[in-house]
Amino acid sequence: MNTPTPLMRLVAGVWGFKTLAVGVELGLFTRLAGGRTMTVDQAAAEFGLPDRPADLLLAASASLGLLEKAGDGYCNSELAEQFLVEGRPYYFGAQVRYSDQRTYLPWHRIGEALRTDRPLTWDPESQQSMFDTSDPEMLAQFWDAMFSTSSFTATALADAYDFSGHNRLLDVGGGAGAFPIEFCRRLPELRATVLDLPHVCVRARERIAEAGLTGRIDTFAGDFLADPALPGGHDVILLSMILHDWDEPTNRALLARCHAALPPGGTIVVCELLLNDERTGPPEAALMGMNMLVETEGGRNYSGAEYAAWLTDAGFVDVRTVPFDAPGANGAVVARRP
Repeated sequence: MNTPTPLMRLVAGVWGFKTLAVGVELGLFTRLAGGRTMTVDQAAAEFGLPDRPADLLLAASASLGLLEKAGDGYCNSELAEQFLVEGRPYYFGAQVRYSDQRTYLPWHRIGEALRTDRPLTWDPESQQSMFDTSDPEMLAQFWDAMFSTSSFTATALADAYDFSGHNRLLDVGGGAGAFPIEFCRRLPELRATVLDLPHVCVRARERIAEAGLTGRIDTFAGDFLADPALPGGHDVILLSMILHDWDEPTNRALLARCHAALPPGGTIVVCELLLNDERTGPPEAALMGMNMLVETEGGRNYSGAEYAAWLTDAGFVDVRTVPFDAPGANGAVVARRP
C-alpha cells in the first residue's frame, strides 16, 4: 500500500534548508572547524540560546549529515568541514545565504508567477534585469553565491572535459571568474578572458588577483546580449549556467555570435543542469527551471537535445554531451566550428 511519506518528505524539505541556513547564519560550522566539538551547553552559551533550541539545532543538523556526534558533543561532518567553513576554497555558505535572503520568500508566491509569467525577485517595469539593482549588498551576495557554486562545478567540468587542447578561453557571462581560475590553475599554458558587465569585471579582477592569475586571465567589459559581436582571439568559448536565464530566440542569437567569434576548429562548451529528452527530470534541472520562473522573464532549463539542435542550426558540428555531477551543472554540450 502506498503511503504519503514521500509527500511529507517534500513538505519537510524547507525545514531542512532553513536548518542549514540558520547554521550558516550563526557561523556554527565555522566555529567547529578543525575538529572542534561543541556540547549543547556550549552552543547555548556561545550563541546566546536557551538549552532547548540549542539542543534541537544540533540534533537537526546532525540528522541532515551536517554534524556528527562525538561523545557528549557534536563536530562537523566531512561535508560541513569542506564546504561550510568560511575561508575554505569551496565555501558554499554564500549560496546558502543568497538563497535564504533573496529567493525563498518570493518562492512563497510561486502561484503568482505561474499565473502571470513574471519574475518575483525583481520588477521588469522598473528594472532592466535581475542584475539591475541599487542594492550593492544584494549584488555582492549574488556574485559570491555564484562563485561558490561555480568553483566546484568548474572542477567537475575540468575532470570530465579536457581543456588542455585549447590555448585561450572566453568565458561569456563569466561572473567573478570561477571557471577560468580553476582551469588556469590546472593548465599552466591556458589563458582566459572573462566577459561580463563592467561592475562584475571589477569583482572578477579582485578574485583573479587573489588567485595570483592576473597575468593570465583578462576581463572584457561588455554586454553579451546587446553587443553586436563577442571578442575574438579565443579557440574555446564557455557558456556556463548562462543559457537557462533566457528564452530560445535569445539563446539562438547568442550561439550565432559565439559561432562568429570562434575560428575554424574552435570549440563551444555549454555547461548546464540539463533536462532529459523526455523533460521528466532530473529534479535538480527541472526545479532550477521553476526557479527561473521566479527569477527571470524568459528563462527555463533545457535538454541536451534542445541545445544540440540549436548548436547544429548555428553551424556547429560534432555535437556531444559530457555528463558529470556538480551543484551547478550535470553536463556539458560540446561542439566544434568546422
